[in-house]
Amino acid sequence: MKMHRLKSIALAFVATVGVVAVSPAHAAEDAAAPAAPAKPLVPVDHVITVGEARIRDAKKSQARIDRLAAETNDLLQDYKTVMKQVDGLRVYNARLEKQIDGQLRRIASLEKSVDEATVIQRQITPLLLRMLDGLDKFVELDVPFQVEERQDRIEMLRNNVDRSDISIAEKFRQVLEAYKIENEYGRTVESYKGVVDIGGAERDVSFLRIGRIGLMYQTTDGEQSGAWDKTQGQWMELDEGEYRGAIQKGLRIARKQASIDIMKLPIPAPEAAK
Repeated sequence: MKMHRLKSIALAFVATVGVVAVSPAHAAEDAAAPAAPAKPLVPVDHVITVGEARIRDAKKSQARIDRLAAETNDLLQDYKTVMKQVDGLRVYNARLEKQIDGQLRRIASLEKSVDEATVIQRQITPLLLRMLDGLDKFVELDVPFQVEERQDRIEMLRNNVDRSDISIAEKFRQVLEAYKIENEYGRTVESYKGVVDIGGAERDVSFLRIGRIGLMYQTTDGEQSGAWDKTQGQWMELDEGEYRGAIQKGLRIARKQASIDIMKLPIPAPEAAK
């Protein structure tokens, strides 16, 4: 664009010079013509100066145009970048609005659950007391093994129900744990030390418990053995020769001193369900 302007100005300058140069040649021809008013001639230096000024002005104008075009292009790129960010923020805000709606629904659900939990919590304490009463009655009617330990556990749980430093969830867990322990008694074999009143005298004995179907004892000297009679609710002495060896073997099995084997023990026959 700049070169084209320079060529145009040069052509104009040459044309002007040609006119000035040719004018003296035609002076003789024009002498015969009627005299006309003389026009002042434009100096060549002035034409050149004007052309150079126009070139400088054209350069300045082109520089301003180039600068404005660059600034416009930069602004356009900035605008496109901002619009991309705006579009991204619109998508992000839409997702946030959905998340906020979901959180509000969750908060409403939690508030409802808290209200319901407050009502449930008021009912848990009476439930725990009823469960402990039932467990206490069960131990009382059950085969009398580890009676003191089992009753102490129930008493400890009753005291915990009234404690403020234990959460209601922990109290409930402890009661369920006691039920689990009682349930485990029904499928385990155990041997432990104790005391039995035999013939009006207390004797140190070793107890053999087989689940809940059999509870037997044998004195430490191995001379006397007995079994719990569930129907009569009392201890029954056993024949020394018939069960002495079997009970001794059962005690060794319970203590993991012997392998499991078949033994003949005084186990009551199962009763028909009513």
